[in-house]
Amino acid sequence: MNQLKVNQQQTIVALYQQGWSKRRIARELGLDRVTVRRYLAVSGPESPINPQTGSESGSSNSPTDPQTGSVVAPESKSPTNPQTGSLHLGGSGPDSLCEPWKERIEVGLAAGLSVQRIHQDLVAEQRFEGSYHSVRRYVLRLTKTLELPFRRMEVEPGEEMQVDFGQGAWVMEEGKRRRPHLFRVVLSRSRKGYSEAVWRQTTENFIRCLENAFRYFGGVTQTVVIDNLRAAVTRADWFEPELSPKVEEFCQHYGTVVLPTKPAMPRHKGKIEAGVKYVQNNALAGRQFESLAAQNLFLLEWEKHTADTRIHGTTKQQVGKIFNEVEKPRLLPLPTSLFPVFEEAARIVHRDGHIELQKAYYSVPPEYVGRQVWARWESRLVRIYNQRWEQIALHTRHEPGRFATDPAHIHDHKRVIIERGADWLLDRARLIGKYSGTWAEQMFAQRGPYAIRSLHGLLALAEKNPVAELEDACRQAIEYGAWRLRDLRELLSRSSTPQLTFLEKHPLIRDLEAYGNIVPVCFSSQIQTNNEEQPND
Repeated sequence: MNQLKVNQQQTIVALYQQGWSKRRIARELGLDRVTVRRYLAVSGPESPINPQTGSESGSSNSPTDPQTGSVVAPESKSPTNPQTGSLHLGGSGPDSLCEPWKERIEVGLAAGLSVQRIHQDLVAEQRFEGSYHSVRRYVLRLTKTLELPFRRMEVEPGEEMQVDFGQGAWVMEEGKRRRPHLFRVVLSRSRKGYSEAVWRQTTENFIRCLENAFRYFGGVTQTVVIDNLRAAVTRADWFEPELSPKVEEFCQHYGTVVLPTKPAMPRHKGKIEAGVKYVQNNALAGRQFESLAAQNLFLLEWEKHTADTRIHGTTKQQVGKIFNEVEKPRLLPLPTSLFPVFEEAARIVHRDGHIELQKAYYSVPPEYVGRQVWARWESRLVRIYNQRWEQIALHTRHEPGRFATDPAHIHDHKRVIIERGADWLLDRARLIGKYSGTWAEQMFAQRGPYAIRSLHGLLALAEKNPVAELEDACRQAIEYGAWRLRDLRELLSRSSTPQLTFLEKHPLIRDLEAYGNIVPVCFSSQIQTNNEEQPND
């Protein structure tokens, strides 16, 4: 157990003699009440118990000082140093039963054996009398002191470049003292570096600094290791990090890959961590510049005459020489053009089917209304992408307040018929029928542009009247040479008026022939009757 310091022990006794309770003493000193009771018992004459060993002070088992007669604490049997594999992190205490088998337990741990398996082997092979929990406690105390060494990761020439930001030197510009950010790049194989001071850590500045570094080296590395700075990483995740879309485009342009490190793990890019400190302590310490450009010019000269000519402490070789002879020939070739300068941002599509960008408005397809799209613009063009990074619109840049509307982005239900043109109207008329199409063509040829609205009216009549009646009316209009819409309506109204027809035969009405045969007989019988009724003269 841990032993309290002498001043703490004296404080406990003094407070108790002043009448304080053991509970109050423990509360005020932040101790356990058992600890307070133990030390008060040791200080009293009725219980001379040693708090360190738990044995009586006068016992013959406890060694005493021959000069003073006081009890001497027994020497611990395991005084190993915590830095070399100590077992007792706090100091004194009884030895573990596992101490004689320390080496065997360490061998089992190195082989990946479980604590239960180690205990079973000790019992079976060494007749170990301790319990499983004693072995488990020993392993826990042992593993706390066994720190595995870091593994150095060396790479092939041209394989990796590490990037980081630090603080640059002070700049006195226009009477104001400002401190810029220091962008630093180190090639992992040769330790060749590039430094540049910038005012802000924006995505654009980060990309331009990377591009300047590639142009300075004369080639591109296969990978670029960075930390999770906001200018490049939108979502920090060791397994699935998300990079800024602009950074991803930059990587595709230069044929490289950006690999963010594990969050809060700076040793994953230890070469650049040391590289930033080297620039700050060697090149910029105690210096002040009149402008940002002056600081960058100084850094270029310093890289050439100081950083490249030094013998690196790890590689034991001159930095510039190993870069030119070993690493530079292994770099990937530079692309033919620079990465284009553009800006980008997310936008929400308004209800009118447009997005606002730099106070101008640009249309997108109607299915994206109310959704988020990604806009990317440069000096002349505006490109709009969906969430899958598929380009859905392309416009030229417009002045503030202007609208750029692609006709293909107007929905059919929102498109005015007149905007569609005469050809579209004539095609729709031909779909109605043969005579409707012929009447529309001849009517347009007779009247010219004035016939656009009449074509619109013809399509409206097709929606309200049966096709057969409209076709018949168009046929009659063609025969009469009627090229007005009102003439067509008149013919339709006539064809729609009901006509009364008489039945030639009916089951209750006899044929006229029957009546023709009956009439002469009736008349002949009537004449004969009248003659009989007249008296003779």
